[in-house]
Amino acid sequence: MTPDNASQSLADFIQSSPTPFHAARSLAERLQAAGYQELDERDEWTLADGGRYFVLRNQSSLIAFSLGQSNALRNGIRMIGAHTDSPCLRVKPQPELTRHGLWQLGVEVYGGALLAPWFDRDLSLAGRVTCRDSGGQLHNLLLDFQRPIAVIPNLAIHLNRDVNGGFAVNAQTDLPPVLAHGIEPNRDLRALLANELTQQYPEREPLQVLDYELSFYDAQPPGVIGLDGDFLAAARLDNLLSCHAGLEALLGSDGKQACLLVCTDHEEVGSSSACGADGPFLEDVLARLLPDESERIRTIQRSVLVSADNAHAIHPNYADRHDGNHGPQLNAGPVIKINSNQRYATTSETAALFRHLCQQVDVPVQSFVVRSDMGCGSTIGPITSSRLGVRTVDIGAPTFAMHSIRELAGVRDVAYLQKVLTAFMGCEQV
Repeated sequence: MTPDNASQSLADFIQSSPTPFHAARSLAERLQAAGYQELDERDEWTLADGGRYFVLRNQSSLIAFSLGQSNALRNGIRMIGAHTDSPCLRVKPQPELTRHGLWQLGVEVYGGALLAPWFDRDLSLAGRVTCRDSGGQLHNLLLDFQRPIAVIPNLAIHLNRDVNGGFAVNAQTDLPPVLAHGIEPNRDLRALLANELTQQYPEREPLQVLDYELSFYDAQPPGVIGLDGDFLAAARLDNLLSCHAGLEALLGSDGKQACLLVCTDHEEVGSSSACGADGPFLEDVLARLLPDESERIRTIQRSVLVSADNAHAIHPNYADRHDGNHGPQLNAGPVIKINSNQRYATTSETAALFRHLCQQVDVPVQSFVVRSDMGCGSTIGPITSSRLGVRTVDIGAPTFAMHSIRELAGVRDVAYLQKVLTAFMGCEQV
């Protein structure tokens, strides 16, 4: 796939995935179109040799696997892991605010969001809404307004003269978005959601909204920018870029080896949930895939997990924030992430395997180690590795402005990552 095609495919995926619920649905739709069969965790599973399946949990996490040729599990499973969630602003349960003639919604910051870029952006709203029909049945429906409906206006510099010297954002008082004039009395979010659901699901009868998980998101679509079209600017590159690359690798594999893609929710808040990487989702699926415990342990010990999550590219204006020998560049290939204190799960063995794969498919590769005087972030890699005991390498595409409302990646890196992950899915020995 060319860099342009790879970036456009990623942009389309991001545009259709404003929340983890939508991201999981987008992944599922692509898998179904490719012949993958959906499984329900509440049912008994009958898995066929060479079968291709996927399973959803909480509508926001997904595991897909291809069993490969007969006895392929003897060679281990090629696993790719990523996460579906991104830092954002989540709507509170009773959010309605009418102040000074304007209607606003109270929000809670989800994850380690870079807050300043959220001001003066065209915002839309999406997520999951749980409703009840006239017969008393509950339904989980995905909702996306798909148009700008809100904004968080900055305070004019005339009223905040020192703002350019530093501005501490108060998440409680500074972030409630403005949605409308407050002229209409008793405006109610649940009534607004019910009306929008009626428009988006016209085949359904009127529904009563009981609860929701809604996030504001940047309404500006992804775009290829730069004089020579070198960069992809988009929301949620962390970590939809990796989810998309893993999906393309799984769909592009030759079907000979046993392959698995796991994209879990809640990474940005620690992964400790029923559908997060620190929960039992992957272990539950592997236990059903390999019911015999001894066989499962042997298979896992023959397996490798590539934990894919974006890496920090060296910023030309802040080069001193990187170790002098470890400054990954945009469009210079995927990054192997290493940390001696196990914030990343990479070992010399798994790093060497990934370098070998990159060399085989002519993909450049880089390394990242955080400065010794700075703290290091983490990923699902150490969590999954410690829960399963699987060999793991933490890698990712280099990006700028991680956790901003709009991040930046190199278009060539999108194609590089897909290429090496596809090679990994077809690797005979890991």
